[in-house]
Amino acid sequence: MPKSEIPPGTLDMLILRTLAHHRELHGFEIAESIRHTSSSILNVEEGSLYPALQRMMVQGWLTAEWGHTDQGRRARYYKLTAAGRRQLTREIKDYERVSMAIAQILNPPRFAT
Repeated sequence: MPKSEIPPGTLDMLILRTLAHHRELHGFEIAESIRHTSSSILNVEEGSLYPALQRMMVQGWLTAEWGHTDQGRRARYYKLTAAGRRQLTREIKDYERVSMAIAQILNPPRFAT
């Protein structure tokens, strides 16, 4: 199945949701989880992932600590904060509202003539 672009404005929500399901993950694990959970349809590129993680840390939505992978590599592990959980709730509500509006445009109600 071909990969698709992540819709603009949804990367933060996908990262936050992924971290809400896991205690902590490093960047590669976040990208792999999104790819796996989306049945390989969504692919998060490094050039998008790491700036998003940095931006979310500045916002206070994530914390990070250096650690080591199972293979002994040094990696930064990210965790969701309480502020990140609140942001995730806001982003999901906004996404659902916009998705419903788009669905209404794609499938308008049929009126009797």
